[in-house]
Amino acid sequence: MSNKQTLSLEFFPPRDIAAQEKLVRTAKTLMGLNPAYVSMTFGAGGSTRAGTVDAVTLLQKLGFDVAPHLSCIGTAPAQLSEMLDNYRDQGIRRIVALRGDLPSGMGGDAGELRYASDLVAFIRENYGEHFHIEVAAYPEMHPQATGFGDDLAHFVNKVKAGAHGAITQYFFNPDSYFSFVERVQAQGVTIPITPGIMPITNSSQLLRFSTMCGAEVPRWIRLRLADFGDDRASIRAFGIDVVARLCQDLLDGGAPGIHMYTLNGADASMAILPNLTWR
Repeated sequence: MSNKQTLSLEFFPPRDIAAQEKLVRTAKTLMGLNPAYVSMTFGAGGSTRAGTVDAVTLLQKLGFDVAPHLSCIGTAPAQLSEMLDNYRDQGIRRIVALRGDLPSGMGGDAGELRYASDLVAFIRENYGEHFHIEVAAYPEMHPQATGFGDDLAHFVNKVKAGAHGAITQYFFNPDSYFSFVERVQAQGVTIPITPGIMPITNSSQLLRFSTMCGAEVPRWIRLRLADFGDDRASIRAFGIDVVARLCQDLLDGGAPGIHMYTLNGADASMAILPNLTWR
């Protein structure tokens, strides 16, 4: 792991003009944190492809180093090459390479590239070292994995295919992260694995996201959130305290940095990140 801990931020493509204006305001506010790069998500089967491309261009114009997400499942190699060619010509040097999820209605047609390791290998084979490739990691196991061992093997395959770094699914138990890093390092993995951090700003939203992606929300956090009911100010204050302590524990424990899922808002990130001690 690098001795210099870095910050990166994640955004999602805005769906209308108002959301785009909010994204610009948020990005300008968070620029003061000097992130190493920002990432832009990509919907299932490329469902937000045009929005992703437009948002990447927007953030580039604001001065960010942008890493577009790219998912392979249900996407033909020719389409992937077209997108990667365009990103290369646009000066993009980072990609977050993901398997992705099949959009509804596609049935079992996953396409030629079925796994993130296939996408990583495809990028490295066709673009060499032009793109710095980040992949996903799941400290608490991918929700569709058959077991921890299989999930670990899939991650190691992505690294062997040519990934340069990894970003984790969010979690609230730092031990799950450190245990995961320890296990993959025992398998010969040396790339930096950056913890993904989800702010707690809305309890129902957090629980819904966590159910969908398999992230564990500890019982004590669930109970505290339930106690707050609709008291948004108390939820926000509690969330800032919990997530700030999580981030500091991770940084103190040697994590290479923090990747914050901003949800296209600046308040939580600005309340948490400037107060951390970075090495």
